[in-house]
Amino acid sequence: MAISYAQPLLLLLFSLFLLPSLRATSFHNCDKRLDPVKVTGVEISPDPVVSGKAATFKITGSTDVDISGGEVVISVSLYGVHIHTETHDLCDESSCPIAPGTFVLSHSQTLPSITPPGTYTLKMTIKDKNGGRLTCISFKFKITLFSTVYAS
Repeated sequence: MAISYAQPLLLLLFSLFLLPSLRATSFHNCDKRLDPVKVTGVEISPDPVVSGKAATFKITGSTDVDISGGEVVISVSLYGVHIHTETHDLCDESSCPIAPGTFVLSHSQTLPSITPPGTYTLKMTIKDKNGGRLTCISFKFKITLFSTVYAS
């Protein structure tokens, strides 16, 4: 009888360790402005991000207009204090031109191993090639020193 309870319990405990790496991240639009690009999802892998290890941020969005180029501006803060800004070519983060419909921006980066743990806020603004805003979102993500998910 104990064996029949042990398997579901082990499955539950195993899934609790994996859930942090599989869940979608909630995000907020920067304001109530109607932008040409609508962000529909944010995924971070692994979640939480581990200092010194590669992390991938995937932003899913949709647009009704052709986008031939532009830039992605990323601003990061910790406890409300701005600590980092970087700008990337939009076409390096997604295939250009971006046709009307759904698309994905994907950015992978290895954070320095000295990156302090904590809850960070990332603000991402996508601009067209003329500098006009296409969208702006923000979301929180955590950085830890060690992974909570064990590789098999």
